[in-house]
Amino acid sequence: MTTLDRRALLAGAAVLPMAAQAAASLPTGAPKGPDDERWWRTVAAQYNVNPDIIQLENGNWGIMARPVMAAYERNIERVNRDNSYYARRGFGADLDSIRAQVATGLGAAPDEIAFARNATEALRTLIQNYNRLRPGDAVLYADLDYDAMQGFMEGLHRSRGVEVIKIALPEPATRQALIDSYARAFDANPRIRMVLLTHLSHRTGLALPLAEIVALAKSRGIDAIVDAAHSWGQLEAGTIAAGVDFAGFNLHKWMGAPLGVGAFYIRKSRLDAIDPDPGNGLPVGATAESRIHTGTVDMAAQLTVPAALAFQNAVGAPNRIARLRWLRDRWAEELRGLNGLEILTPADPTLHAGTTAFRIRGRTSVADNIAIARTLLDEFGIFSVHRTGVARGACIRICPALFTSPAQIDALVRALRIVVPRMAV
Repeated sequence: MTTLDRRALLAGAAVLPMAAQAAASLPTGAPKGPDDERWWRTVAAQYNVNPDIIQLENGNWGIMARPVMAAYERNIERVNRDNSYYARRGFGADLDSIRAQVATGLGAAPDEIAFARNATEALRTLIQNYNRLRPGDAVLYADLDYDAMQGFMEGLHRSRGVEVIKIALPEPATRQALIDSYARAFDANPRIRMVLLTHLSHRTGLALPLAEIVALAKSRGIDAIVDAAHSWGQLEAGTIAAGVDFAGFNLHKWMGAPLGVGAFYIRKSRLDAIDPDPGNGLPVGATAESRIHTGTVDMAAQLTVPAALAFQNAVGAPNRIARLRWLRDRWAEELRGLNGLEILTPADPTLHAGTTAFRIRGRTSVADNIAIARTLLDEFGIFSVHRTGVARGACIRICPALFTSPAQIDALVRALRIVVPRMAV
């Protein structure tokens, strides 16, 4: 066996030790609860975070934990060193193994999962290649859906000749009001054949009662394509269990993988509803992977997924979800009722996760909310982001992460108690 042959053999074998090292970086045993600060400080210590700001804008993408970053660096070196020798001889088998791990995490079969570079690419594939639409049919989306996904849905009017219907979700929301909003839209437009559902909104953090709405759609012969870009990691990975047939995910947001890793799911029995990508040529495979052609990808990023999953599994999904909710409640529920402040997700824990947005009364323009975010940063060192597109006006999104401390959340509370009275109309 040549030196290069040995390297190719060892390349795949290196994935598991790196994943084990990521998991071993955390304390043994479970935390006593979401407020077990001794345990959570150990988790936070695994992140390198800019000390000059309070980082409460973690929805763009997630900071990799230190052991995940170390695995990524080793994978970059390996891919760069062995180049196409590894890419053509070993990478395919390694990626199959990684796909199986992702499928397990989502409750799917490996051939129902395909990798993309992000959730946007994944959902574009599902929306644009969905082939059950005919001229005169209709599709539906909502104001809280992601901008690019709205664009893909609007594009179906030009490419498929369908009517595109947009609704505004209720604010303030309740579980029944959300279900009723979709029921009314479906019943008012019997030609709807497909609906886009965002499991957890990037704008406000509102979580849909997904299983109920999917069931509602199916009872009317409507297919749901689910944007789960923000929900895997903030909510239980129950998208597929909710009866979803088509969904797009990110691994570089709340699951902590390197930038450039997304995925989508197609239920095997529904594969024929999504056209194959012609870039893959013939014969057409009977797998989700046959529905996308990305070209060259960041192999090192994909190879680091096992380390990210191992780290998150060591934290534990229930622990992670409870911690993010606890951090969210520490400011959102503390300030709910503050004169001039609107909290844009309900107190109902089934309708939010860690992300929540706020609006200051009367400050609904984009310029207003850019100014609010700038004030929080310049005066209090708190980094947040304004969000647009909500029917009732722009807002500020707050996204804590596993490295966020209670003291940082308390700093936000103090800041808003000063800023809201000053800026409310």
